[in-house]
Amino acid sequence: MMDIEAVAALQDPVRRRLYEYVVAQGREVGRVEAAEAVGVARTLAAHHLDRLTEVGLLESGSRRLSGRSGPGAGRPAKVYTRARDEVAVSLPARDYRTVATLLAEAAEQAGLDDGLRAAAHRRGAALRGAAAPCGDLREAMEVLSARGYEPHWEEAEGAPGAAEAGEGVVRMRNCPFHAVAERFPPLVCGMNLALLEGLFGTDGPVRARMDARPGECCVVIENSKNHSD
Repeated sequence: MMDIEAVAALQDPVRRRLYEYVVAQGREVGRVEAAEAVGVARTLAAHHLDRLTEVGLLESGSRRLSGRSGPGAGRPAKVYTRARDEVAVSLPARDYRTVATLLAEAAEQAGLDDGLRAAAHRRGAALRGAAAPCGDLREAMEVLSARGYEPHWEEAEGAPGAAEAGEGVVRMRNCPFHAVAERFPPLVCGMNLALLEGLFGTDGPVRARMDARPGECCVVIENSKNHSD
């Protein structure tokens, strides 16, 4: 299946909304939930979700959504999550992943971690430009969304869920450098942290720090006032 076919599958507006909803949850999503979330019939949602699975954008499985087991628990329902494989289209064909992997391998072997982090910090600062550092975590989430990190709020235990309160962290479901980070985690994760430190600053209202979690970005963003070192 060509990646271009997978991308073309998102041209349908309903299908795209269903895909975006499933991805945003960070967990398995059933047909009924997805249908209600985008305001379409379950049968239509099922058709589009299965099509997204066929082209490799989603993965499907089955489980009992009631959480019960045994007699009376009901039949397993079909559920969907984002596919683990990446989808990319380049016309004409380009292979930037191989270049990135080779450069990362060479940098790691040459011990260029410090130089890479310095370059990443400069790049982050250049992306921010003359703009003031983000004023709060809500603004930081908007910046991260624009850069493809897919941020989501994780509240601190016993604290309110509003990002404005600052009692929690912003985690990211997507690592834009995932393919290379899987092979060279210390090198690439250190680069990513330096990039975000440059983007948000190190002495402003919010800060980036390392807090790796399986399946998510290795960096989190938090309120600097609540975490003085």
